[in-house]
Amino acid sequence: MTFKDILVHVDDHPRAPVRLDLAGRIAARFQAHLIALNVRDHAQLPSHVTAQFGGDMNLIRARGDAEAAGRVKSMVDAFDAGPGTTKEWRDVSGVLADTVALHARYADLVVIGQAEAEDESPRLADELVMAVGRPVLVVPYAGRFPTLGQRVLVAWNASREATRAIHDALPLLREAQQVRVIAINPGHGMAGHGDIPGADICLHLSRHGVNAICEHVKTDDLDVGEMLQSRAADEDADLVVMGAYGRSRLREMVLGGATRRMLESMTVPVLFSH
Repeated sequence: MTFKDILVHVDDHPRAPVRLDLAGRIAARFQAHLIALNVRDHAQLPSHVTAQFGGDMNLIRARGDAEAAGRVKSMVDAFDAGPGTTKEWRDVSGVLADTVALHARYADLVVIGQAEAEDESPRLADELVMAVGRPVLVVPYAGRFPTLGQRVLVAWNASREATRAIHDALPLLREAQQVRVIAINPGHGMAGHGDIPGADICLHLSRHGVNAICEHVKTDDLDVGEMLQSRAADEDADLVVMGAYGRSRLREMVLGGATRRMLESMTVPVLFSH
């Protein structure tokens, strides 16, 4: 398994170049096809806005979308992912999360940005990690990331989601200088981690050429999300890999505690799989 096509969501936000650069470096590493997707979001406008502007609102929005798309395209056109890669620009209209999810289903990896703390609009990451069926790399809304995947922290709890995340991340794990698999407050038995928590998954990874160090920790003071953040800082990790937990009922997203904590407070890129 490797990454052959990588989709990155780009928009007219100051952090979009960071996302594009990170996706481009992954594409260069795997000689992959890079797809830069801009979405002219057609989410329902608030009633007080449409009442105030009437039919002119559609014209105003269309003009603004076109101007923003032009700026984003100029950024993508100027970006060079390096030799051996190909690049594609897509400019489409639709509801943001649904549209990105649709295009992401035809890619090996999707790269998006973390929602800023004060952003009250629906959060793209919240919906994509549960709906897309592909690994989703979420890039923090602050910071620069000169490396990705050299020092990886993997969250392991023997679940379906964690198993999926590890296998989705295998192309990166094989090339990492250090992979540390950590089981936090592990259980035992058929639904747990075995006699030695983490040993079985590390043995499995070794057969795939991954040199992984496994450990398990007990903590009563911190929740799992806080512990993962703490260990990522301690290990100077430049990537966290974890399963995404939760469910979607109609359009209401219900995420697990560790997933929510990481989506809100990440300091390094996190690769989620569900």
